Amino acid sequence: MGKMRKEIYEALIEGASDGLTDSALYNFVVRRCPKTSSKKIVRAALGALEDSNVRDENVLRVVYALAITERLRHLGVNDQPHKSAPVAEPDAQLKRKAKKDKDLSVPAEMPVTTH
Repeated sequence: MGKMRKEIYEALIEGASDGLTDSALYNFVVRRCPKTSSKKIVRAALGALEDSNVRDENVLRVVYALAITERLRHLGVNDQPHKSAPVAEPDAQLKRKAKKDKDLSVPAEMPVTTH
């Protein structure tokens, strides 16, 4: 485990052990590790799930829940961002989604080529 991931992991375990959950745990980790990212938090959380020394069921559940929340937020699925995360205006979110959907769509009339 790299130094940064270990610091994030330790902050996750410490915060969860102290009873922090959700946004409070996320903010605690970000304060302790300012250069962290959603992806790094998810990876550190998964490391905690694999660590046989972590035996507190509540800590494991909280860390797992944060990993899921962060993964969904990273994908743009979670509509309740953390308080420290910038919040886009609803119109901007809809425009981005429409543009993404348009970029992924297949034109109705695709030329058919035969060889």
